[in-house]
Amino acid sequence: MVLIAGILFTGYFANAQTVSGPENTPPEWSAPYQPFRIAGNLYYVGTYDLACYLITTSEGNILINTGLAASAAMINKNIETLGFRPADTRILLTTQAHYDHMAGTAAIQRLTGAKMMVDRGDSSVVADGGKSDYALNTTYEPVKIDRLLNNGDTIKLGDARLVMLHHPGHTKGSCSFLFDVRDEQRSYRVLIANMPTIVTAKKFSEIPAYPGIASDYAYTLREMKKLSFDIWLASHASQFGLHSKHKPGDKYNPAAFMDKAGYDAALKDLQLQFSKKVKER
Repeated sequence: MVLIAGILFTGYFANAQTVSGPENTPPEWSAPYQPFRIAGNLYYVGTYDLACYLITTSEGNILINTGLAASAAMINKNIETLGFRPADTRILLTTQAHYDHMAGTAAIQRLTGAKMMVDRGDSSVVADGGKSDYALNTTYEPVKIDRLLNNGDTIKLGDARLVMLHHPGHTKGSCSFLFDVRDEQRSYRVLIANMPTIVTAKKFSEIPAYPGIASDYAYTLREMKKLSFDIWLASHASQFGLHSKHKPGDKYNPAAFMDKAGYDAALKDLQLQFSKKVKER
């Protein structure tokens, strides 16, 4: 309880720290993208490449990821374009605590009063705005944490039930979300996956701040291969081939995202990258 209280306190009062994002981010990270309905009550509200997802319910909405700080207004506009109110956001989630998925969160939390729920492994990084990240030297406005999540925990709002899956490696608390949505025709099992890409150029043995990094990557790759779903999405649009599956103005088509073969191929490539990395001496 002392640890949790300390994290929450830090999230409340650390706003004054200097924010230091990289000078040059890929332009596709902040480029606009037309929001659209993916399946049932699940919508894409992110930028061209930084994926943000809105899950709507009768008791308010859930927003997963927020992109760069400068993109917060764009995300809110995307939500409004779809006919929803940003102020109805009740829960904020993130797939990882890096600035490109978290930097807009504090502003959106202030606007909406939404509760931030985060994988316990990323809690210190979220609360100090990236200062304690083991690999990146980028910071963002710290975020007040309302609930710490452990592997297998369920997030409930209205009729939405999301299971958080702890998938560490990329960050200490990287995670995925597994849940069901339904449209007029059928229900869909959806996986929003945080793909375990390797973010550090250092050898794993040279990262004292994360001594368990290799075993965490191995665990995540093993667990992700076991998952069953109908639709899969990811933290970056480029990771799940959004732009080959959906063009702005396309009609509603959940089947476009039913791509188990693409998921398996992506994990196979990541497994090869990991195997190569662990052999570095």
